[in-house]
Amino acid sequence: MPSKYANTFYEPLTEDVEEFLGCFQHADSVRLVRFTALWKNARFSDVFLGIASMSEMRRFCRVAMATAVKYFLPPYCYQVRVGGLYLMHAFYYTQPAVPRVQIRLALRDWEDVQKFLRDSIACGHLDVVFVYRKLVAAKAVDYTAMPHLLVFQRPKKAKVQEMCAGMLARANGVQELLTEDYLEELSNVQNHYYKIKNELVEVRLQATITHADFASRLKDTLNEFHVWQQKTFKQTNDACKDEAKPTEQEDCRSRAALLASIKMRGYEQSLCDSKSRKSCQEEAEDSYRSFPKQQAPDKREKPLSLRARTWKTLGKNTEKSELHSWLLSAPDQEGVPLRRKNSQERYKQEKEGYVHLS
Repeated sequence: MPSKYANTFYEPLTEDVEEFLGCFQHADSVRLVRFTALWKNARFSDVFLGIASMSEMRRFCRVAMATAVKYFLPPYCYQVRVGGLYLMHAFYYTQPAVPRVQIRLALRDWEDVQKFLRDSIACGHLDVVFVYRKLVAAKAVDYTAMPHLLVFQRPKKAKVQEMCAGMLARANGVQELLTEDYLEELSNVQNHYYKIKNELVEVRLQATITHADFASRLKDTLNEFHVWQQKTFKQTNDACKDEAKPTEQEDCRSRAALLASIKMRGYEQSLCDSKSRKSCQEEAEDSYRSFPKQQAPDKREKPLSLRARTWKTLGKNTEKSELHSWLLSAPDQEGVPLRRKNSQERYKQEKEGYVHLS
C-alpha cells in the first residue's frame, strides 16, 4: 500500500492548520502570547496522538513540519507567515518522535526568510525574531538543497496544493514605492524649484509645467487606491466564500459527460482500426491474386533406386531398351526367335507323345 504522505502534505492536517491560522489571523495580533492561548484552547498538540509506530510517527512529524514551513514562506501575508513560524516552533517542541525531526528549510528560501526577519525588526516584533533564533540555536532548522526528501518512485508531477485566498498577501507595490519619506522629499524638491524660478527668472510666466500641490494630490490618489484595493479584496473574498462546492448532481452529470466522450472517442478509434484492418486484408488478397500460381512439386515422385543411381554413375543409359535381355547375341530385332521353353514343359510333352505311341 502506498504511503498516504506520498505527496508530502496530508489534506486533513492542512485543513486543520488553515482553520487554526484563520483564527489567528482574525485575532489581529502577531504576539506569541495570543498564539499560545489559541494553541492551548484548540488543543492542537493532539494531532500526534493515535500513532503507535515510531516510523509512522516520524513520517507524520515530517509532514507536519513541511505544512508549517509552507505557511511560513511567501506568498502568504505577514500575519499568516508569523503564524507559520509559531507553528514550526510548536510542532518541534511537542512532537513525540525521538530524536526530534528537524525542520527542512531550502536554501532558495534564505533571502525570503532574511527579509522577513528584517521587516520584523523594523516593525518592532521582537518575539518573532526571538522564536526564529531560538529554533536556530536549538539546531531545529536543517538547511537543505531541497524542501522535501528525495526518494524513489516519487510521481513526476506532484499534486498542486491549493492556496487559501484569504491568507495571501496583497499587492502593496504602490504603498512601498510611495512612502512618507518619498512624498516629503518630492515636496521639498518642488518648493526649491519654485524658489529658484522666482529668483532667477526676471519675467515671471504664468504658465507652469508642474502642479503646485503635486505631492498632496499624489498622496490623496494613493489613499484612494488603497481604499479601493481593500474594498475589492474584501468583495473577492466574500465571493470566494459564497461560491459553494458543486453539488453531487452536477458532479454526476460532469462525470457522465466525461465517460460518454471517452467512450465515443474509443468507439471512433476502434471503428477506424477495423476499417484499416479490412482494407489491408483486401489489399493482401488482391496482391495474392495478381501473382501467378506456382505448381507445387509432386510429392509422389519416388527417388531413384540404388541400381538406377549406379548405372547413372557408370554412364550407362537407364532408359528401357528394345533388346531382350535373354538374346544377348542377337544384333537386331528383325528375326527374333521364340523363347526356349522350360525343360519341364519339354519333358512333359515328350512323355505325352510316348504314351500316345504306345
